[in-house]
Amino acid sequence: MSQIDLNLPGPAASRRVVVAMSGGVDSSVVAALVSEAGYETVGITLQLYDHGAAVQTPGTCCAGSDIRDARRVADGLGIPHYVLDYESSFRESVIDDFADSYARGETPIPCVRCNQTVKFRDLLSVAKDLGADALATGHYVRRVHSEDGPRLLRGTDPARDQSYFLFATTREQLDFLRFPLGAMDKAAVRDHAARFNLGVATKPDSQDICFVPSGDYAGLVKKLRPETEAPGNIVDLNGNVLGQHRGLVHYTVGQRRGIDIGGQKEPLYVVRLDPDTKTLVVGPREALGVASCRLSDVNWLGPAGPDPARPLTAKIRSMAKPAPARFDGTSVIFAAPEYGVSPGQAAVLYDGDRVMGGGWIADTQPALAAAA
Repeated sequence: MSQIDLNLPGPAASRRVVVAMSGGVDSSVVAALVSEAGYETVGITLQLYDHGAAVQTPGTCCAGSDIRDARRVADGLGIPHYVLDYESSFRESVIDDFADSYARGETPIPCVRCNQTVKFRDLLSVAKDLGADALATGHYVRRVHSEDGPRLLRGTDPARDQSYFLFATTREQLDFLRFPLGAMDKAAVRDHAARFNLGVATKPDSQDICFVPSGDYAGLVKKLRPETEAPGNIVDLNGNVLGQHRGLVHYTVGQRRGIDIGGQKEPLYVVRLDPDTKTLVVGPREALGVASCRLSDVNWLGPAGPDPARPLTAKIRSMAKPAPARFDGTSVIFAAPEYGVSPGQAAVLYDGDRVMGGGWIADTQPALAAAA
């Protein structure tokens, strides 16, 4: 079986590579592959939070078993392994940001914030301090060399591709990062885990946001930002009061269930949230159609600057199908009305498989208003 090539100059034995080890099968396989290829390999696991403190449920710390798994894998591979306490940084950059985003009436993506801050900012800095030549992670994306520098591409397996979550990776970070699993599917990764006899070979993938393993996002936000549970009016597109809601924390754009307004001719969906007035605006499905969305904190990875005439595709949710669009440097203009576009989410722009850049959705222009 051919070994991986991290595209580092000189013999592998002369290069030090830090591997971000979460305790799962993906990052464990990365550590094994990097070590097998002859690189000096150092494993680092970040303790990001105490679960009991995060949700005010004493006696639990779901980071503990993962840290132990990572340490056992590192011991089995014969590589050094360090655990770094980044709880305060994670709390400020990810958990507090998550709660604040909900309080602003947005739909946050904490996994992007975690990659953007704690992992690809803080951990990358630690790796450089350790004299590493690269930081390798278990993300399913590809990094390829080109004349204009490294490019970020979708993972080969569409079912595992994580490029949406890495849009905020900067050019400087991309120079230092390596993604050995980008051309593999999950079955191949688990085959490697079995080949290396890793104890995590059959460990299930995590499904929920790590600091909300129960999936009760509203419960966590209510504890951290109690004002999000304040009731208010449910109004239609014309501002007519239809009823009362039980707190904006329970609603996201595009939601249909839980509105509880009867006697309507057609189903109602959440169109937008106004936290200043505690108002929930609802309407028919066609009211969810968006003509364009304005982005904030744009990170551009494409050549030169954005070209408004260049046809691209845009992904506005991690599970959404990429939609034809153009980008003028500030706003994404969709070729046809796009549904489920919510402030707080990310819009990621692609040219084929290449990630051109992206940003955070700040606000949207309804297709109905644009056509009026």
